[in-house]
Amino acid sequence: MTDAHRVAGLTLGVILTTAGVGHMTFQRKEFQAQVPDFVPLGADATVLASGVAEIGLGLGLVGLPKQRRTLGALTAAFFVAVFPGNIHQYRNKIDAFGLDSDRKRLIRLFGQPALVALALYARG
Repeated sequence: MTDAHRVAGLTLGVILTTAGVGHMTFQRKEFQAQVPDFVPLGADATVLASGVAEIGLGLGLVGLPKQRRTLGALTAAFFVAVFPGNIHQYRNKIDAFGLDSDRKRLIRLFGQPALVALALYARG
């Protein structure tokens, strides 16, 4: 594994951990707005569960370097699994996280594949 792969994993780990904390605290309402209606858990439970998942993945990427191949794959799968929330935000014109225009929400949709690619790259 190269230094670039390590940096990618550490960076992604910090981002995920920070986002996970946001799910449970100061950004909770904004994350709830992104949960599509078809999710059976309800918005708050979904946000809390995804926050726990993000914190777990993030801490794993930072603290378990020998597991980075597995954690990178799981992180990529997580990003794919939450992508419908980004689509929901775009289609329903939901203002959250500073995404207050159709253009910004559309650009955000293209950011998700970049996160998937970063997670796969972090695997080494």
